[in-house]
Amino acid sequence: MFRFILHIVIYFIAISNVFAQNDPTIVKIETLFGDMHFQLYEKTPLHKDNFIKLIINHHYDSLLFHRVIQDFVIQGGDPKSKIAKKDSLLGEGDVGYTIPSEINPAFFHKKGTLGMAREDDKINPSKASSGCQFYIVQGKKRNDSDLVKAHYRINKKLIQFYEDSLKRIDSVKFNAMQAYDKHVLLTNLVKFKNGYYKINAEQEKIYKALGGTPHLDNNYTVFGEMIDGFEVLDKLAAEKTDKNDRPLSDLRMKITIVENTKNGRKNRKNTK
Repeated sequence: MFRFILHIVIYFIAISNVFAQNDPTIVKIETLFGDMHFQLYEKTPLHKDNFIKLIINHHYDSLLFHRVIQDFVIQGGDPKSKIAKKDSLLGEGDVGYTIPSEINPAFFHKKGTLGMAREDDKINPSKASSGCQFYIVQGKKRNDSDLVKAHYRINKKLIQFYEDSLKRIDSVKFNAMQAYDKHVLLTNLVKFKNGYYKINAEQEKIYKALGGTPHLDNNYTVFGEMIDGFEVLDKLAAEKTDKNDRPLSDLRMKITIVENTKNGRKNRKNTK
């Protein structure tokens, strides 16, 4: 009888551990205007773990949202912003390392998205993320024309190559081309077809109803999303800024982990 009960106990402990591994990590960002809560994605583990590490080490305590653009994003995490003078230019500070890209087409830039900033493609073709600077998408509601333009911006390089290839086909009879040239052209066109990024129908609905910044899709790693505090985001994004998009008033933050089974805290239900 005792052995039977022991087996039951072990079974429930095992089940509990399975569910614990799937529990979401929720973080709170405290600001002058109130709190925002975000769920971190399990499918971007490098970014999630790095963010948690920085929070535990109090990296973000008293840092500023140093870049604010209404209808676009608010950005923070620069370690230099903690003691920055009012007129200093921010955005260059970091922690000495980058995070490999974890871009996932399923995670897109709807309002409330939590993403990691990064250097430009010219010096960062692998799209590696900053070790500490992050952004929160405010954006705005989009229409069909906005989404067409977003597709063009996301796939600009591929579209240019495709257009150039079509011009080549038009200017030279395809059947008269050398076999090698045909092979190269067709191979590259297939790459274009396979590499083209498309915002799906469900994402389009969300962009139209909730808003966001679709042209950032497939270019930056999204690693979480807001579950409450949208009104706080709007207030932060409405702050007046200087010519460098730095708010005239210091918008300080504090970030804490409020729900995470691994830390022994009770989890809230997923409100996605």
